Amino acid sequence: MQPTFSLTSPRTSGAIAVLCASVILAGCGKKQAAPPPQQAPQVVVFTVNPAALPMVADLSGRTNAYQVADVRPQVGGLIKQRLFVEGADVKAGTPLYQIDSASYQASYNSARAALTRAKANLLTSGPKVARYKELVAIEGVSRQEYDDAVATYEQAKADVEAATAALESANINLRYTTVTAPISGRTSRSTVTAGALVTAGQADALTTVQQLDPIYVDVTQSSTDLLRLKRQLADGSLKKAGDGQAKVNLILPDGSKYSEPGKLQFSGVSVEPTTGNVVLRALFPNPKGDLLPGMFVRAQLETGIDDKAITVPQVGVSRNQKGEATAMILNKENKVEQRVITTNGTSGTNWIVTSGLAAGDRVIVEGLQKIKPGAPAVAVPAAAPAAGGAPAGAKAPAAAAPAASAQ
Repeated sequence: MQPTFSLTSPRTSGAIAVLCASVILAGCGKKQAAPPPQQAPQVVVFTVNPAALPMVADLSGRTNAYQVADVRPQVGGLIKQRLFVEGADVKAGTPLYQIDSASYQASYNSARAALTRAKANLLTSGPKVARYKELVAIEGVSRQEYDDAVATYEQAKADVEAATAALESANINLRYTTVTAPISGRTSRSTVTAGALVTAGQADALTTVQQLDPIYVDVTQSSTDLLRLKRQLADGSLKKAGDGQAKVNLILPDGSKYSEPGKLQFSGVSVEPTTGNVVLRALFPNPKGDLLPGMFVRAQLETGIDDKAITVPQVGVSRNQKGEATAMILNKENKVEQRVITTNGTSGTNWIVTSGLAAGDRVIVEGLQKIKPGAPAVAVPAAAPAAGGAPAGAKAPAAAAPAASAQ
C-alpha cells in the first residue's frame, strides 16, 4: 500500500508554515533594500558684486614710422661712393652718397669769376657817374653822356647781383653732390652702388630714412563703438580716464606686453566707406627700437571707467544653440536658472557683462555638469577641500555654505 498524506497532518502543516515564513521574509528584505532619496548636487557659485573697472577697447593695428624721408638726388651725375652702412642710425645732415662733383666745381669757379668781373665794372662806373654829375652842371659834358654813364652804372650793379645769384646757384649744386640725410633715423637698403648714374628728382629713391623713436601705431575702431563710447561718456555711465589723452598699452605679435605705454594722439574725422571704421593714432616711445614699421599689434585703449561694472569668470559663461551667452544662476530658492546675458569684452579671465545680471546674483562656476535648469542645487565654498571622492566642499553644511568669490 502507498502511504497517504493529509493536509491536516502535523508534518504537512509544519512544512506549509516554513514556506510561508520564507516568502514573508523575502518580501521584507526587498522593501528594506530600497535606495534613499537623491540629494541636491553641490555647486560652486560666484556672487556678482559691481565695482569700478577701467574700460579697455582691444583694437588691432599696425606700426608706422614717426617720420619717413625718401632720399633722392637733386643733381645728376655718377655715384662715386656710398658713405653709410645700410640699416644704421644716422643724424640729419649725415652724408649718405657722394656724386662726382667735377663739372659742378667748374661751374662754381666760372660763376665766381663772373662775379669778380661784374664787381670790377661796378668799380669804374660808379666814380664816372659822380664826375659826370659835376660836369653836366657846368656843361662840361652833355646831358646824354651823363645819362649813358648812369645807365652803365645801373647795369653794372645788376650784373653784380646776377653774378652773385649765379654763384650761389652753382654753390648749391656743388653742395648737392653730397647727398645728406634729411632727417634723423634709420636707413634702409641702398638701391644704387658706386658707378650708378642718377638724375635730379628721379622717381626711384636712393634709400629711405625712417624715424622710429617715437613711433606711431594706427588702429581702427568701428564707428558704432565710437558712437556708443561718446554716448556713455555724455550720460555719465562712463567716466573719462586721465586728463584728456587716453592711455594705450600695446600687445606685441608674440603675445607679450610692450613695456612702454603710449598716448592717443589723433582720431579720424571720417569713416572708411568700405569698412565703417575710424582710424585712431597713438604715439609710443621706442628707445630700444623694438617696434618696427609694419608690425601687426593689438592696442588696448583705456576709454573710461565704469563705476558699476559687472564681471563674471569665463568658466561660468557658455553659449546656447542660438549662439547667445548664457549663465547658470542659483536663485533665492536654491534652484538652477538659465539666464541669457550680454558681454562686452574681457577683463583678465572674466567676462564684462552689460546686461542679464544684477548685484547679488549667484553664478554657478563649478559643477555645471551635474545640474539642469529648474533643478535644486546646494552652494558650497570654492576653497573647501574634497573628501572621499566627493566634490569640493561636499562636507560643508548647506545652510552655512558661503558663496564663492572670483579672485
